[in-house]
Amino acid sequence: MLAIFLGGLSAGYALFGRVARSIVVRARGSNRHPPLLAVYGLVEGAIGVYALLFPWLFRGAQHLSLWLPTGSGLVAFGADVLLSAALIAPPTVLMGATIPMLTQALARDLGDATRLHALVYATNTAGAFVGALAAAFALVPWLGLDGVARAMGAINLFAGGAFALLGARSGKLAALDAAPAAHAAGVPEAPVYGLAALLAGFAAMTCQTVLIRIGGLALGPSEFTFAMVVASFVLAIAVGSLAVSARARIGRAALPATLWAVGLAFGFLYLHMDEAPYWGHALRTLFSSQPEAFHFYYGAAFLAALLAIGPPAALSGAVLPLIFDAVREEMGDLGAKAGRLYSHNTIGSLLGALIGGYALLFWLDLHHVFRVALAAFALAAALVTAHRYLGGRFAGSAALFAPALLAVLWLPPWQPGRLSSGLFRIRHPEPWTYRGPAAVPTWPVAFYDDDPTASVAVLRNTVGKGHGAHPAASLIVNGKPDGNTDADLETMAMAALLPALFAERAERAFVIGFGTGITAGYLADLETMREVTVAEISPAVLRAAPEFDFANHGASVHPKIALARSDAYRALLRSEGSFDVIVSEPSNPWVAGTEMLFSREFLSAARNRLAPGGVYVQWYHLYETSDRAVDLVLQTYASVFDRVAIWRGQFSDLLLIGRRDGADAIDLARVEQRMARRDFREALERVGVTQLPELLVHEVVPLVAWDAVRRPPLAPHTLIHPRLSYEAGRGFFTGGQARLPFLGHGEPARVAAQSSLLGSYLARFPGGPPDTVWRAMIDRSCGLLMPECPTWLAAWAQTAAPDAVRAESARLRAQGVPGSWITTVPLLRFLLGDPAMGSPARSPSELARDSDAFFARYAYALPFAPQRLTTLWRQCREKGDFGPSCARGLAAAEAFAATGEIPEAWRRASVAAP
Repeated sequence: MLAIFLGGLSAGYALFGRVARSIVVRARGSNRHPPLLAVYGLVEGAIGVYALLFPWLFRGAQHLSLWLPTGSGLVAFGADVLLSAALIAPPTVLMGATIPMLTQALARDLGDATRLHALVYATNTAGAFVGALAAAFALVPWLGLDGVARAMGAINLFAGGAFALLGARSGKLAALDAAPAAHAAGVPEAPVYGLAALLAGFAAMTCQTVLIRIGGLALGPSEFTFAMVVASFVLAIAVGSLAVSARARIGRAALPATLWAVGLAFGFLYLHMDEAPYWGHALRTLFSSQPEAFHFYYGAAFLAALLAIGPPAALSGAVLPLIFDAVREEMGDLGAKAGRLYSHNTIGSLLGALIGGYALLFWLDLHHVFRVALAAFALAAALVTAHRYLGGRFAGSAALFAPALLAVLWLPPWQPGRLSSGLFRIRHPEPWTYRGPAAVPTWPVAFYDDDPTASVAVLRNTVGKGHGAHPAASLIVNGKPDGNTDADLETMAMAALLPALFAERAERAFVIGFGTGITAGYLADLETMREVTVAEISPAVLRAAPEFDFANHGASVHPKIALARSDAYRALLRSEGSFDVIVSEPSNPWVAGTEMLFSREFLSAARNRLAPGGVYVQWYHLYETSDRAVDLVLQTYASVFDRVAIWRGQFSDLLLIGRRDGADAIDLARVEQRMARRDFREALERVGVTQLPELLVHEVVPLVAWDAVRRPPLAPHTLIHPRLSYEAGRGFFTGGQARLPFLGHGEPARVAAQSSLLGSYLARFPGGPPDTVWRAMIDRSCGLLMPECPTWLAAWAQTAAPDAVRAESARLRAQGVPGSWITTVPLLRFLLGDPAMGSPARSPSELARDSDAFFARYAYALPFAPQRLTTLWRQCREKGDFGPSCARGLAAAEAFAATGEIPEAWRRASVAAP
């Protein structure tokens, strides 16, 4: 996108440089004032009209893209470039009119030209800086993509009208013709400076794309990081250009000195680049994780990025105005001169984005690409220096460039362990936090590769001790762990096995994202599965795939698995036939680009690819997110699928189960039959499930229960209005533990209990489930630290012997279950209606925690009675008596019992999952 945007600008610079010259020549021939500002106003107005039409053009391009080739080949890449160019090149060509036309129209004389064009360039760039931050932090969350396009289109129309009015005023055109400078006689200056402008543009854009990736590794690969790095780079360029405009006279040595200086400045930055994750972590620890600190933190992060990137970027911003000054007397048509120079520079920037920021990363890592940029700066400096002081001789250029190139080649490589450390997730100081980058512990890296979309590492370690020790591997994508073969095994395997158990057939599957390959491998290992298609956008993830074959049934070479190097959206839409199982297990939605897989459009596409009786599974998380983000994900999901259920993987992992048909229940008998099959039995045993209650305890919200809820609807997350990006980003900043929304009691609770698979299973035992069933549920839920763990313990404790309950509680504590969970068991027994448990008098603060436990530990298979909360609050004592706080709590409990609405005071968790 950067390459095409800059390519359009380049074409616009060249085109409108000639247009400006033509307008001036014609006006002089007819002895009238050239209408440069009026024409420029029409150009700006045309941009505004295009922006207003863009949402419809974009939807047309979406449909057209399905007919174009996709994948990693040259033809598919060319098709993407052509379609993207058709969308965004027309307005960017028009945007290229700004520099050449305004430079020609506003300059008072030839001596004023350098100052004026630098001022135009700087102010235009400053606007781009404001736009980059405003789009990410305000405009897109508020207005959506189409709303922003229309709003900016309106601004362009206003600007076009203003320039048209200014152009209606006649004035004197400055005489900008001049003879070449004496020192330039006989020397072809323009080609040398044009090449220098191209090399500087290539190097600067290559550095910027690498810095964007480094910024993601340091601060997290979110859209906020992208905006901050781009904005800081753009602002620094504007400052550098303004510095040139402020100088009354520019010496002959200014340009070569600046080119050498910018190379040295970026070279110094290179030496410390792999320390960026450490400094990002140190900065994060200075801010609290309260939502109110969000913008303050990112403001500080922007200033830190500007401090690091600013000096070399500002120097690079000064290069082009200095080149303009060096050749301004060679030609008289100032508009064409500015257009040609900026065209060369922007062609270089285009190549920097396309080659340095994309193509080279198929073969080189980030530090190699950055070295290429440093070499380009050195070559530009050598050419200009030799031209200015050595008569432009090739030998002189080579003599200057050779030692600089050797210095670049001798630069040390960046350390993959530092870059992939993911320190941006550590929000609190560690013992090593303020001791410098060298004190940061690193992990052995078994694999590392930078590709055009991601920086991918594989870390190896050994889990367990003695005979139970076994190897484990983690996949790290852009500094963020995206799967571990041990800690995430249950979730990744259950994401495969649950839909295969629930679907009418399990023959064809589609998996979004290869990751560690465990989900795809478990699906492919099922006897009835004929084929598993895996869409993976990152070449490096596919190259790392063999590193996980020891844990995923050899997924990288499995004959049933077809690996498609493609974005998931087009791979799914272009797929032939329908699928019995579709599994989406991407990264977190705060990661830039991932939010598309949670959009209503993508979910609708997946729903339409499900076979009758098919099942779609979407992974989501409750860690490092917010209640509002969870609500947004669930409501968007439920707006697409006819039936929705929610199951747990492990810890805070959710598996959203979606069906396209209207079936009101999952066939429990079919689930039991499949669990008895050898392939399912062996797969489930590998993740610790040996009997039916151990599987059913993963159920959180039963099928059809969501349909009984009457919740205020949220506007869904869509491609056009990506609300989740902002909400998830804020949730990641706070690092909070979110909760599932409480569906309510009454009808929703009745429907949930009636449709619960676990509830149906427990109802098989008229006298109550035997101890073996309760222990299986307790061991499974407590072993995976599911929040419902103490609820099952409380349900069993109602009939178990007190000594057995105490022994079980002690065992669970020893296994790492939080003691605060165990101490809630008497309360939960009371909420379950145990007549043996009384309701002791308690303080308002204690009862607030008790009320919170009602929602944190609620199990729809064994729902709590809301009237028990009212009974609790009636025993409230405040300083020995029933006081005002008790009265407010009782009123809230009675209101909840009557309406099912959770009082605001109870919404935040004091008893939360870890």
